[in-house]
Amino acid sequence: MLLAAAMIALVPLAASARTAAPLAADPVLEQRLMNLAAGLRCLVCQNQSLAESNAELAVDLRNEMREQMRRGASDQDVIDYLVARYGDFVLYRPPLKASTLLLWFGPALLLLLGIGLLIRTLARRRMQAVPAPLSAAARARAQKLLGTDGAEEPS
Repeated sequence: MLLAAAMIALVPLAASARTAAPLAADPVLEQRLMNLAAGLRCLVCQNQSLAESNAELAVDLRNEMREQMRRGASDQDVIDYLVARYGDFVLYRPPLKASTLLLWFGPALLLLLGIGLLIRTLARRRMQAVPAPLSAAARARAQKLLGTDGAEEPS
């Protein structure tokens, strides 16, 4: 009875499920498309490739890529088309050029900056942690509180 109730509760979810997008008639072309799309970034999703994304724009871009491939475009032609239209952002590995230097070397620069700040902070703490020597009056008071007369206790 409980199982039947659970099945009935899941019916609305099954009704709203979408079917998978149809594959190309040519499985070789579809494999080529998915291999190429795996190296391209979805422009809508957060860090997903065009192959992984189910966003409408990603589906449209895959269909456009599929059409270009059917017309005989090479992989580089398809990539060039997408870069011309959307910029280097569409590539997971953008080319090394003046406009992408920060993208390539930014993480290393931030790491070096963080290490530099850590070293500076630790050096400042070390300088602040040096205890000031006790004055004679403070040393005498400490010895009085500890009940020692200044003589070393045997170990």
